[in-house]
Amino acid sequence: MTLKDKTAIITGSNSGIGLGIAHELARAGADIVLNSFTDSDEDHKLAEAMAKEHGVTVRYIKADMSKGAECRALIETAGRCDILVNNAGIQHVAPIEDFPVEKWDAIIAINLSSAFHTTAAALPMMRKAAWGRVINIASAHGLTASPYKSAYIAAKHGIVGFSKTTALETAQEHITCNAICPGYVLTPLVEAQIPDTMKKYNMGREEVIKKVMLDRQPSKEFATVQQLGGTAVFLCSDAAAQITGTTISVDGGWTAL
Repeated sequence: MTLKDKTAIITGSNSGIGLGIAHELARAGADIVLNSFTDSDEDHKLAEAMAKEHGVTVRYIKADMSKGAECRALIETAGRCDILVNNAGIQHVAPIEDFPVEKWDAIIAINLSSAFHTTAAALPMMRKAAWGRVINIASAHGLTASPYKSAYIAAKHGIVGFSKTTALETAQEHITCNAICPGYVLTPLVEAQIPDTMKKYNMGREEVIKKVMLDRQPSKEFATVQQLGGTAVFLCSDAAAQITGTTISVDGGWTAL
């Protein structure tokens, strides 16, 4: 399949899962809009390198996903949005009674409300083009829960529900909306945590990965950003044209427990 002549906007995409998805969509031929809240030379060089690697147009557009107006401006500045991947997210861990209010507000804004604002701005463009794909990056924590992650879990459950509503409102318009629910993913951020975790538990690399980091992931293997990108490409394909309003778990069996 090819996504040639389609434009994909991926929020929070200058690293990690978002960047991995952007690479796979670009590999399939889509033009790409990268995004984060920074606006450094490295961000724009990243876009240039991706364009050269895949032979597509890649732009970097700064937008702070904690601010609704900037979320909408991202879509408007891009000028076209055939594929929207709502990926931006942050995390904070604390008991509910100690959870900082400002952290709660930030997580809900970036992990949940941003998807509302970008989707609201993108749907008119998709309707005009008579085709569109909205892919929301939720989490295994959009389907289950863990202690001390109240804001993140509330936001990810909200993303799953928002995906269903978006799908119902667009069901007869050749527009689909689905949520991908990753388990633990091997990103540079996670990779950087492995040495400290090894020291903390006095374990070797493989042992700490399987027994500590992947305790809840039955496969005992990380998902990869390439696998998540491949799932996003599939959801953009004709084969997925009747897949809408659902979740796809990429979690090594976590939510089967």
